[in-house]
Amino acid sequence: AYERTCRYLCRKTNSVVVCVGYRLAPEHPFPAQFEDCLTAAIHFLRTAQEHGVDPSRVVACGDSSGGTLTAAVAQALVKRRDLPKLRAQILIYPFLQCVDLNLPSYQQNEGVPILLKERTLVFGLKYVKRDLGLVEDIFKGCHVSEDRRRKYRKWVGPDHIPQEFKARGYNSSPTYLPLEAVCELAEPMFDPIFSPLLAEDSVIAQLPETFLLTCEFDVLRDDGLLYKKRLEDHGIKVTWCHLQEGFHGTV
Repeated sequence: AYERTCRYLCRKTNSVVVCVGYRLAPEHPFPAQFEDCLTAAIHFLRTAQEHGVDPSRVVACGDSSGGTLTAAVAQALVKRRDLPKLRAQILIYPFLQCVDLNLPSYQQNEGVPILLKERTLVFGLKYVKRDLGLVEDIFKGCHVSEDRRRKYRKWVGPDHIPQEFKARGYNSSPTYLPLEAVCELAEPMFDPIFSPLLAEDSVIAQLPETFLLTCEFDVLRDDGLLYKKRLEDHGIKVTWCHLQEGFHGTV
């Protein structure tokens, strides 16, 4: 599916492009996909010169779930002192958090193809091998414990979304009490590998320069806006492109 896209990027940017054929869920459960991408990134950073590449100019890039993996790999690499640092990361309408699935973009675009609101969560649950019967409770926020709610409210929530993105409609959601059993089952979804927006400040502050693309008609639009804010709050340079007529999968 991405062969032509990668060849196009290669020609237009005069770059060496490496496409990682990572293993897929549910046959290969989370976090096998991240581990494959991280292994490939480490290998390429170590051998870049063999491919005619300056190791100080390596950029990680991905769209949709690939954007999630790119963000997670970039975070993992900030801790490595034995490797060249990534020059930049390119995140194209990435999925970045599962704390709040009632953000304005989720409400406004819940029925917009191809990434419907419910489909987004179904994909996520299949990724971490959890029962699809959790869908309604997670939409209500019952999977987030009180401790997590207190911690994450400084990073995730409609208050962090600029007012202009609420113009197409937004209603604050009722608050439901957390359900202990659901919180336990949802535990893997709060891992920064699954939800990179939830990484600690000490990690975010070390990330490379970032290009971030969001689309107006995309449930994941606000994930991108929230990550943009977190990066900029830590002084990371962000080049942001918002496609006013764009939709998920537009690449």
